[in-house]
Amino acid sequence: MDITIRRGTADDSGAVAELHALSWRTAYTGIVPARALGDGLTAERHEVWALRLAVDYGEPANTPELLIAEQAGSTVGFAYAVPQPDGRVLIDNLHVRPGRTGGGIGRALLDAVRLHVAERHPGADLYLEVLRDNTRAVAFYEREGGHRTAEQEGVFPGGYVLPEYEYTWPAATLTVGSRR
Repeated sequence: MDITIRRGTADDSGAVAELHALSWRTAYTGIVPARALGDGLTAERHEVWALRLAVDYGEPANTPELLIAEQAGSTVGFAYAVPQPDGRVLIDNLHVRPGRTGGGIGRALLDAVRLHVAERHPGADLYLEVLRDNTRAVAFYEREGGHRTAEQEGVFPGGYVLPEYEYTWPAATLTVGSRR
């Protein structure tokens, strides 16, 4: 697997938006109402990513980190880590190109996020929220050492309220490849 992980820039917004929409349509069909995955999704993701990657967050400690997984010059995955006011870091997105899951790209991205948090946010716990019915992602996060720390409802774009889980990797476990 010749995957390269690099820091993303505003120039990546289009590729990230396209992959994000494609990933949602693939992973969330049957979980999220079809209307939320319809015609406007790709344009909405383009707007979101253009804005996210253009904003000046000020201090580096407050600045989200976009990590891009590439293979042969093509974007095959991405992760977006966002520092939170409570001192934790949220993996707001971790997506792998449909058809490429199960090949280590997700693990490489998660390892890169863990390393980023350990280096740039020492002492911070890492967490994410995942739709409860996205069983493939839930299984992945559990295999990768995430601890289920909450069950809640999340609001999906379009105002849809869906059950989700929170998974946490405590700061003490944030080493590359750690599955404790």
